[in-house]
Amino acid sequence: MHEDMSSAARLLRLSFHDCFVQGCDASILLEAEGGEAEAPGNAGVGGFEVIGAAKKRVESLCPGVVSCADIVMLAARDAVALSDGPDYELPTGRRDGRISSLALASHLPEVNDPIRVLKAKFHAKGLSEKDLVLLTAAHTLGTARLYNFSGRGDPDPTISPRFLPRLKSFCPLNSDFVRRIPLDWASEFEFDDHILRNVVTGFAVLASDAQLTEDRKTRQVLESYVGGGHATSSFGADFAEAMVKMGRIGVKTGSQGEIRKICGKVN
Repeated sequence: MHEDMSSAARLLRLSFHDCFVQGCDASILLEAEGGEAEAPGNAGVGGFEVIGAAKKRVESLCPGVVSCADIVMLAARDAVALSDGPDYELPTGRRDGRISSLALASHLPEVNDPIRVLKAKFHAKGLSEKDLVLLTAAHTLGTARLYNFSGRGDPDPTISPRFLPRLKSFCPLNSDFVRRIPLDWASEFEFDDHILRNVVTGFAVLASDAQLTEDRKTRQVLESYVGGGHATSSFGADFAEAMVKMGRIGVKTGSQGEIRKICGKVN
């Protein structure tokens, strides 16, 4: 169960990091010197082997039909569904990009970005404040390392100082430097809106999550799901809609791209 949730988190994160650079074109998968996978913002992104295995299987059945870009988005969709999240229809037909650029990856949202920067980066991709909140909620799955962030035994500086003492009580410094903590405290193995409740009540693990309370519009969106116990929005349906919307960013079709035979290499 734990391994399944870890894989789901990696696949969700992979789709986000792919779409946010050059569009949903599987450019993050390209094994290229100076490629976007080398960007600091992509440190720790995983799931490449899952996509590669799926591509190999699909190619054996119907060669040259399904792009790596579609497989990335479909894998993220299935990861959500298998984690008790919403299942949703996802348009396909994306082509794979032929270029992977480290320079373009500088536009990825970072955990230490202030809210105005996060909003600007999302707006640049055609995504709203509501999309920002919903896609941040993907942190309902996944973990972060508490200690040894810079190799000196220090905690991750992005963890909220309001929450850090509680995390330290759970995971003392002398226990395990590499031990990881859930991003969604108390609901780490289920895809739900608990991560948003954590943010509203000041228990966000990541600084970028906590930033959602610092802006009037994003806070209003948060409260539409969890505010005062009288939520008026459907988290699952809205998250699915945001994922579909993200999946349309920079889509390449026809001669704009290709269908790679191997996801790590251009044809």
